[in-house]
Amino acid sequence: MDAIDSSILRELQKDGRLTNQELAQRVGLSPSPCLRRVRQLEQDGVIRGYRALLDPASVGRGFEVLVSVEVRRDRATVEAFEEALQDLPDVVEAYRLFGSPGCLLRIAVADIETYERLWIEKITALPGVTEVNSQIVMKRIKEPQGLPLDG
Repeated sequence: MDAIDSSILRELQKDGRLTNQELAQRVGLSPSPCLRRVRQLEQDGVIRGYRALLDPASVGRGFEVLVSVEVRRDRATVEAFEEALQDLPDVVEAYRLFGSPGCLLRIAVADIETYERLWIEKITALPGVTEVNSQIVMKRIKEPQGLPLDG
């Protein structure tokens, strides 16, 4: 990956809806080589996809909670826990961590009552869960902006 590829990635992280023409102009290429580079970055798995960023409150998910979960640490239990998480659409991000807690979840729901129901009926019932701690998000201070690229 060279400086032009990095420039392409920076621009697409800022605005994934750029036309190839606009992107080419911003990175100093003609459209044809720019498109070839973008397709190669996609094929290589560097660009994994394109998404729209939604306002959580506008879609009824303005109540966000960061949840630390301890899970029994045997392979079968961890795998069952991670598999079960896939069926919970309210869990919008999940990370397995080194140390304690073993897992961190970001959950987006409508309100505290909805979260309480999810906590009681689903989160605490996941395979191997031994402890659940919730931190309610007061305010997002920094939104995801993509990955920093040197240059």
